Amino acid sequence: MPFRHARAALVFASALCVAVVPLALPALAQTSPTATPLRNIVLVHGAWVDASGWKAVYDELVAKGFHVSMVQEPETSFADDVAATKRVLDMQDGPTLLVGHSYGGSVITEAGVHPKVAGLVYVAAHAPDVGEDEAALGKTMPSVLAKTEGAIEKTPDGYTYLNPAIFPKLFAPDLPKERAEFVARSQVLAAAGVFSAPLTAAAWQSKPSWGIVAGNDQIINPNLERFYYERAGAPITVIAGASHSVYESHPREVAAVIEKAAAELGKTGQ
Repeated sequence: MPFRHARAALVFASALCVAVVPLALPALAQTSPTATPLRNIVLVHGAWVDASGWKAVYDELVAKGFHVSMVQEPETSFADDVAATKRVLDMQDGPTLLVGHSYGGSVITEAGVHPKVAGLVYVAAHAPDVGEDEAALGKTMPSVLAKTEGAIEKTPDGYTYLNPAIFPKLFAPDLPKERAEFVARSQVLAAAGVFSAPLTAAAWQSKPSWGIVAGNDQIINPNLERFYYERAGAPITVIAGASHSVYESHPREVAAVIEKAAAELGKTGQ
């Protein structure tokens, strides 16, 4: 190639580079990372029941595009239940909202220090502090359950359950009779020691939290639920007239609180 032709080609290539590079910069800016909405939800049940009770809440959340997992706690010890929860958290692919009902609130309070947990939602739940246990706290504001003689029974080897004849009235008075009786007869017996194990961590001290009060809760005093949530600085949603089985009897309202918490965590990039 003659020199003048080679020089012309070089000049043309240089001009092309100058023209192309500025156009590429805006494209790079448009593909810069942005906060990803929180999509992972882990649901933790309470004592005497299992994860199947979350089915209606699960359906609501999955319909909104959430990835929902549930923990099946063995209820053999508090440490075992915390370990079961952390095992499921390990399986999540990113930031996760951890939700606990009743005794499950104590479990998520301890397990919620897991690095994948971005926030906590308490559903008619306990939320003790470090060194506290829910059995002792329950005595400060007794529930209807605590005042009902013969409601809690114990096996010879130290496992507790609710008297099946009393269960529907105290635990699930706003569920259909057939469903309440089925839950009463399919209880997961809980080792008595799970309720008196002092906590060694309290995730609500460092992570955003939300709380749901069941207005007609017979298992945990609604005022104790309020105390927990106010102490944690958690926004409180009261579902009037709801029983302790609020997650089953009012799944849409419970799911709405979970969805709102996930949206707020997504905005902050948690």
